[in-house]
Amino acid sequence: MGISLEEIVTELVVNGGDAKSKAIQAIRAAKIGDFNTAEQRIQECNESLNKAHKFQTEIIQAETRGENKAEISLLMVHGQDHLMNAITTKDLALEMIDMYKIIFKKND
Repeated sequence: MGISLEEIVTELVVNGGDAKSKAIQAIRAAKIGDFNTAEQRIQECNESLNKAHKFQTEIIQAETRGENKAEISLLMVHGQDHLMNAITTKDLALEMIDMYKIIFKKND
């Protein structure tokens, strides 16, 4: 494996954190009725999640090939935690954007 476990975990944390931030920005945009920005932030969130998944897949595949047995460490748990929180935040953001669309439509 060409990249270290620490580098992979860093990518999980950075991209997971970025994805979560973009999802929150999408909610805030929808809250004021700016659905174009909300959709754009969700797309950016997806891009960050895809990057994080790429690194996660890399470590899983390396372990499957027997190249590296990833230790279950606090660092790895932290990286996975960031990724899972980002996914959950994105799922909730999508629901909230739909909710705000309904609210704004009813108020027109």
